[in-house]
Amino acid sequence: MIKTLASQIKEYKTSSIKSAVYVGIEVIMEVLIPYFMADLVDSGIAQGNMNVIVKVGLYMVIAALISLIAGALSGKHASIASAGLAKNLRKAEFKNIQDFAFSDIDSYSTGGLITRMTTDITNIQNAYMAIIRACVRSPMMLICALFMAFQVNSELAFVFVFAIVFLGIVLFFVCTKVHPKFMKMFKKIDNLNSSVQENITGIRVVKSFVREDFEREKFTHASDEVFRLQKQAEKILILNTPAMQFTMYCAILLISWFGAHLIVSDSMTTGELLSMFTYTNNILMSLMMMSMMIVMITMSIASCQRVADVINHQSSLTSPENGLTQVKNGSIDFNHVYFNYGEVEEGYVLKDFDLHIPSGSTLGVLGATGSSKSSFVQLIPRLYDVIAGNIKVGGVDVREYDLKTLRDNVAMVLQKNVLFSGSIKENMRWGNPDASDQEIVEACQLAQADEFIQKMPDGYNTHIEQGGSNVSGGQRQRLCIARALLKKPKILILDDSTSAVDTKTDALIRQAFLEKIPDTTRIIISQRISSIQDADSILVIDDGQVVALGSHEELLSSCIQYKETYEAQQKGGDFDEQ
Repeated sequence: MIKTLASQIKEYKTSSIKSAVYVGIEVIMEVLIPYFMADLVDSGIAQGNMNVIVKVGLYMVIAALISLIAGALSGKHASIASAGLAKNLRKAEFKNIQDFAFSDIDSYSTGGLITRMTTDITNIQNAYMAIIRACVRSPMMLICALFMAFQVNSELAFVFVFAIVFLGIVLFFVCTKVHPKFMKMFKKIDNLNSSVQENITGIRVVKSFVREDFEREKFTHASDEVFRLQKQAEKILILNTPAMQFTMYCAILLISWFGAHLIVSDSMTTGELLSMFTYTNNILMSLMMMSMMIVMITMSIASCQRVADVINHQSSLTSPENGLTQVKNGSIDFNHVYFNYGEVEEGYVLKDFDLHIPSGSTLGVLGATGSSKSSFVQLIPRLYDVIAGNIKVGGVDVREYDLKTLRDNVAMVLQKNVLFSGSIKENMRWGNPDASDQEIVEACQLAQADEFIQKMPDGYNTHIEQGGSNVSGGQRQRLCIARALLKKPKILILDDSTSAVDTKTDALIRQAFLEKIPDTTRIIISQRISSIQDADSILVIDDGQVVALGSHEELLSSCIQYKETYEAQQKGGDFDEQ
């Protein structure tokens, strides 16, 4: 964990070192001032020697100015270094998340990843600033002040040793008890963020079902859980301050008592006692600051572990060394494939799935909800890996391809169509960053999207809101299809991606595919038989298994499930959705 986080300091090492050096200068100047003060009292004021008063007073002023300047410079460089570390950690987290497989993302909640990139990073940033400033200043001040105290009076200085031992025991107790509480609290914050994210994303559904009160109650429960755990942690943390105050007052009383006796016995001067009081303040303030920093670092350790976990997480799907960088054609072969979302071997999502799709053909897929239609197509671009069997694209096992090459040749339009904030052109160039304006127009014409785009105020420069909230479902689907076509893939997968367009537009899209991309293998998943009945072959899938495979006419005569679905849709009029 420490190695992972330290590796992200990178270009901010110099600022970190400068901050620590300036802190050291600041501390040295501060511990010299009480030493000068003792000389000022004993040799100057007590003796009435004005020269000593002026000279030593000047030394004290210079030391104070140097301490002030060094402290300001230390704060500046500490801010730069801690903010830079936070920036690098966010970049490292985000970069690694981009390489996560679907199964990796499934293991982290969206809210959890957001918390790791916001709250946890902020905790680490604050802790790092404390480390390079307070955690350098406090121990150094403690050591220097303790050294000077022993120089003044070694017997009286032993009071500080006992104070340090007592506070060390208290801090150890606090840290060991509070860390588990913070670990649990951050998990609850993950749940809280997930609740907020889910509510905001689905706010239209919440309002349409009048579930605002339910969502408020759910959020309140999650918030109360965070409050409860934080309160438990704070109950332990509050022991720190009274223990520190008790130690400080005891030290002052003991030094006053013993110091008075030493002065009476001429073993100590008044100036030395005054300097001891100053060192008492320095030492105890250092201990207080150290205790606060230890508490802060204890909190940040939980955040450090969570952030390092994301940065170090190795994707379950990686490109092989020297992976193939060329896909021969769009043929697809499923050879006795078994698959599940996880490592369990029972209740497979796909069971002994065997299917062969020639290159350039069109495969229609029909199946009930939950029959694993989407699961089987997600294995083709290797969004997940099979548990047993293998999948071949272009006659080669998908695990032998370079992942980027494979996915560039397999374009998917998923059930949930996602558009990003930006212009239509910018969204289209997700499919091909180098696509010309003419290529974008051609792809949109092929997807039957050009007509409605031309009617928009700014045409292809029209701004799309986040998630495509300012276009209809059918328009969003057609834009996503056009974006996929810009990849010029060897395999095109439409996962129920024309459900929100009318049958006429659906037919035009399929006809355009046949005429314009005849060599591309097309897999069309649909609940409407009218969308797939012209396919070269139609797959009927149920409970993760191949039920039937054949043409429309063949399935009508040989597959009861297909025939019943067809007749029901014919009788029901196959309602169009807009």
